[in-house]
Amino acid sequence: MRTRRIAAVAGLLSTLTGTAVVGTAAASTAAGAVAERPGEVTSAATDRYVRSYMRRTGLPGAMVTVVRGDRVVYAAGHGHTAGGEAITADTPMPLASISKSFTALAVLRLADEGRIDLDAPARRYLPDFTMADPRAGAITVRQLLQQTSGMSDRTFPELTLPAPDDLENAVAMLRNAPLAATPGTRMIYHNPNYAVAARLAEVVSGKPFADCLAATVLTPLGMTSTRTVNTTEEFPGAGAGYVRAYGRLIGRAHPKWFVNGSFGVVSTANDMARWLIAQDGAGHVLPPGTVRTAQAPSGVGGSTYGMGWSAGRTGGGAPMLRHTGWLLTHNSAQTILPASGYGIAVVTNTGMVSGDDALIISDGVTGMIEGRPDTDAAPFTMSADYWLAGLSLLNLALGAAGVLRSGGWARRRTGRPAWRLAARLVPYALPLALYLGLADLAGLLLNRVGTLDQLTYVWPALYVWAATGALAAVAVVAARLTRTVLTRTVLARRALR
Repeated sequence: MRTRRIAAVAGLLSTLTGTAVVGTAAASTAAGAVAERPGEVTSAATDRYVRSYMRRTGLPGAMVTVVRGDRVVYAAGHGHTAGGEAITADTPMPLASISKSFTALAVLRLADEGRIDLDAPARRYLPDFTMADPRAGAITVRQLLQQTSGMSDRTFPELTLPAPDDLENAVAMLRNAPLAATPGTRMIYHNPNYAVAARLAEVVSGKPFADCLAATVLTPLGMTSTRTVNTTEEFPGAGAGYVRAYGRLIGRAHPKWFVNGSFGVVSTANDMARWLIAQDGAGHVLPPGTVRTAQAPSGVGGSTYGMGWSAGRTGGGAPMLRHTGWLLTHNSAQTILPASGYGIAVVTNTGMVSGDDALIISDGVTGMIEGRPDTDAAPFTMSADYWLAGLSLLNLALGAAGVLRSGGWARRRTGRPAWRLAARLVPYALPLALYLGLADLAGLLLNRVGTLDQLTYVWPALYVWAATGALAAVAVVAARLTRTVLTRTVLARRALR
């Protein structure tokens, strides 16, 4: 979905073991299931790696697809959904922000037909697209797809606002939003870019975006089990999944988010094989020029982002195209390795930073392809949560000690002016400020604006650490102030006798 900025700061524990269920397109596990040689990975090798990862991390469920050229190497489901159903190669799972590459392709197909000029203002096709900034009239269709429109979470924090029910209302909500940059000057990752693009495709095609996407992309590729939806309530199981905390997997419902255009596609392991084959050009279904346009970085301000794809390098230094995705309860990653012809897609039902399994699995398979040894990588929260648990208990212990010793603290400061007492208590405002500002801090790291409630999904242990620090600080200040008032009242009464 985006550059994992917070990945340098987080990680999560899991003691539950997922039960693997391999889909019909996957081969059964075989002895010697390791990469036979660099540059070649088999179904057996992939299956063994995924099963090992799930045992090691307790990952509840995943779908994994690997293709090479026009050949399906592996397409399988493992484990179970939050509702307890076995995941197979035909189980639909939400793709999160991988969906952007689908939306971009639908718009590009309309451009191929001459119905859209990518460099024309989006407002030409979508007059209802207005913002509280005159520069918005210059935003082009290409800039929407390349995330260079100038729109930003900082000026329109969409994930903190009530979710609309359809694309028309999603675009209407932008009317009072300003721009953060002049269109075409900066790449700023912002989901509403793709909601506007999807609504534009809807208006130009004269049909709901789900039907437009099916007609331009899904049906030609034979992706009969793939669709796009408006809100998380329309995801399988309403988007319920898991977060990791303190060595446990916690099942959680997903709050209502609007997802169409930006992260609303639902697909299966088998369908993602067709998608990846088309991206490599091996399927000969999509015009090669159209695929290249979607994958090519814009270069705006040095951006490596294209249209639903980002260019980068693998751990072995090879060129790579990728897009990742985050929901609060699911993660996803799709990767193309142009040099070797491999494509990889992974979706897991663990969410956000606490369970960033999809990207780790994708990197693990990439490492197999490049002949690099398995590093037994796991979400870093699986170790960091232990430290945060200890620090949270320390917060509570220090808070309890401060409350118990508040009487002595007040007596030692008898007769001192009030301003000096207040000055001694000011540092205790820092833990409270950290807690109240934690969402903003996470927003800086994630390049996203969210809420404290959403942080209970993103990294539960971090939230608890900040919350216990704030609680302890408030308790100590309240106890010291109370004991100070009581002590001074008693002394005053004695003086009057």
